[in-house]
Amino acid sequence: MSAPQSSAAGEKTFLGHPRGLMTLFTTELWERFSYYGMRAILLLYLTDQAYGLGLGQSLGEAVVSIYGASVYLLSVLGGWFADRVFGARKTVLYGGSVIVAGHLCLALPATATAYAGIALVALGTGLLKPNVSTLVGTLYEAGDDRRDSAFSIFYMGINIGSFTAPFVVGFLRREFGFHVAFAAAAVGMTLALIAYLLGRRTLHGRGDTPPNPLTAEDRPTMLKISLAVLAVLAVVFAWSAWRSGGIGPKPVVDAISYLCFLAPIAYFVMLLRSPLVTPVERQQVRAYIPLFVAAMLFFMLFEQAATTLTTFAADRTELDLFGITISPEFFQSVNPFTIIVLAPVFAAIWIKLGDRGPGLGQKFATGLLLAGISFAVMALASSITGTGLASPLWLVLVYVIQTLGELFLSPVGLAATTVLAPKAFLSQMMALWFLAPAAGQAITAQLVQATEDASDTAYFGGLAVVTIAFAVILYFLSPWIRRHADPRKLSAQARQQH
Repeated sequence: MSAPQSSAAGEKTFLGHPRGLMTLFTTELWERFSYYGMRAILLLYLTDQAYGLGLGQSLGEAVVSIYGASVYLLSVLGGWFADRVFGARKTVLYGGSVIVAGHLCLALPATATAYAGIALVALGTGLLKPNVSTLVGTLYEAGDDRRDSAFSIFYMGINIGSFTAPFVVGFLRREFGFHVAFAAAAVGMTLALIAYLLGRRTLHGRGDTPPNPLTAEDRPTMLKISLAVLAVLAVVFAWSAWRSGGIGPKPVVDAISYLCFLAPIAYFVMLLRSPLVTPVERQQVRAYIPLFVAAMLFFMLFEQAATTLTTFAADRTELDLFGITISPEFFQSVNPFTIIVLAPVFAAIWIKLGDRGPGLGQKFATGLLLAGISFAVMALASSITGTGLASPLWLVLVYVIQTLGELFLSPVGLAATTVLAPKAFLSQMMALWFLAPAAGQAITAQLVQATEDASDTAYFGGLAVVTIAFAVILYFLSPWIRRHADPRKLSAQARQQH
């Protein structure tokens, strides 16, 4: 990092940007360190018979999947609290504090505190995750050319934290045990909070107040909505417990899965039926549906880094690479490393291609196709290996292929969400995007339990066939999506209607 420079206004800068970016960069780096450090070892802890909770493999994978789904589901709540109650700055602070409490609970050797810790980390991350990015955007006025560069720097902080965490936490787990490793994640999040509090002045009051605060007139309506939501939650959890024959991890997994399936359906119905959505915007929402399904299927595979791929790394992979013993957590660092290397390359390619590049549907289809190919590679590795141990290079290859798919789909998906969002539902549309990985991981939570007796070859191969088939369908739908999602054509249609 270069030394801070003085701006024209006399204020020091960070790489030519407001110093608030340094505060948010550091906060997010350490928060991602804590999140990915905990995620790297969570399945191993849940399924370890001697030092962990001793869950069965499929149930452990389901719990980790539903934990990931909950983070994205609760991001919707985090955005709402920032917009209507606390403001983004306080919501990030509260979320980070809850995350620290969750990691500390996991650092204690007790079953009850472990489940409480998982729930607290999910809640805290949901509060923090959408709002740090929002604060980055508030540092710049409309039309400031530095905005895209700022998010590139911020994204680098995310991947530095994601890359280093599995190495550090994996080493601590191996040498000192799970609870010391979870404590390291708590230290990481504490450092994030310290950086955030020390840098408060650099934000100059941005995010201090909610942009759309609740009024006295709003409160009766919000109370009714809150009671209705609580009633739905109670019914879903009670029904899930009844189906499972009691209280435990499985009915909780099932109940959250149902909520993750219902939430995006409810959002789409609301958007398509709302009188605030114009006919042209309704076309955009319809064009967004196949893109949402593609994203859901993509994240269904991509987020299995913490579940089935970790299981394959721990149980079916030779953990010796070029004479160096590696831990199962190592493989989760391949994705952020590849992102750091390739993200600037992809950004330059899209800029150079401009309008000559592939359309939205084609980019999404390519990303999903690559994810499907990665699971086809997993099926091949499993088949060739048989009852032996697979070369670690198989998993490295799988993660690289998935990262290429992520670069085609994930940043493009964020941009598409903002472009296709109805004007009256900008924030809600971004919440809908977060529900794609939530629903995808909810599907995984159900699949790993339903296919418990299937071989790895059949499991990975079956998911590869389904996703590749949908990717092909999406390629054929791309012209229709382009017609209904091209901003220039839609603007022309809107002018004709007026």
